[in-house]
Amino acid sequence: MELRTLEYFVAVAEERSFTKAAARCHVVQPAISQQIQALEKELGEPLFERLPRQVVLTSGGAALLPHARACLAAAASAVLEFADRSGLLSGTFVLGTVGGLEGTTVPRLLGEYHRRYPRVAVSLTGASSPLLLTKVRDGRIDAAVVAGPPEGALDAVASRVLLEDQIVAVLPAGGRPANRPMPLEEAARNPLVSYGPDSGVHAYIREAFSAEGLRLDIAYATNDVALQLALVAERIGIALTSQASPVLGRDPRFVVVPLEPAIRLRKTFVWRGGRPSAPLRAFLDLWTELSDRPPGEGAGPRTAMDG
Repeated sequence: MELRTLEYFVAVAEERSFTKAAARCHVVQPAISQQIQALEKELGEPLFERLPRQVVLTSGGAALLPHARACLAAAASAVLEFADRSGLLSGTFVLGTVGGLEGTTVPRLLGEYHRRYPRVAVSLTGASSPLLLTKVRDGRIDAAVVAGPPEGALDAVASRVLLEDQIVAVLPAGGRPANRPMPLEEAARNPLVSYGPDSGVHAYIREAFSAEGLRLDIAYATNDVALQLALVAERIGIALTSQASPVLGRDPRFVVVPLEPAIRLRKTFVWRGGRPSAPLRAFLDLWTELSDRPPGEGAGPRTAMDG
């Protein structure tokens, strides 16, 4: 069983097509087909079901896929390890992101990373927190920043807290003093503008309402905080949103008030368990280095609310 054969197998599994897999691997289709047939013969069972318009994994193929990905990742990591030892770190680093990271240290980390390791190709991919967690577990991306996954959701991944946050209510100015907390029961009586069910933050808000015996009814669901505030400005309702979002600022059109009881959550950096790839390890080491710098040499990642 050769690494190249496993590369072909993973390509067919992900592309669901021998033709697309051949194009991705820059080989002719018969070469892919022959290697897959040889692998199936070696393992003693079919790995793909050939359908008229696509191919799908058999139970045997599904069992092999995580092992094949792990083998390829280990081989790539070994190559990058020695590139790193020679000071020529290269490769790829795919980072999944949720919204609202512009106010965290992620941009500064990526900037310093780019300056130190210009040969590493960094790719950012945006999605909801549940989808990003799935991609990290499956090995489709190297790491991700997700919004407050609930207990148990971080199984099979390593994690590190990026930011402590909480949900606040945003109302049109003049309606309420900023220092007077809003009970969740009072918030529930208003039309609510907040995150949709595809957001990791939504689960935290829903659970907090449920703990108070309240039903969470979002009238306008959007994960775009700027749009949430625009709807509040139109007096459509009140927004339940992240306090850490830099979009809040000090806009005189709004008043930001805490909720009672508080809804606390985290933004967490997650990566697949096991030995990280060299580019990912370099990113984690850089994060630690910047966190440990003395005052005046640059701030580290935010691990508590900075306002």
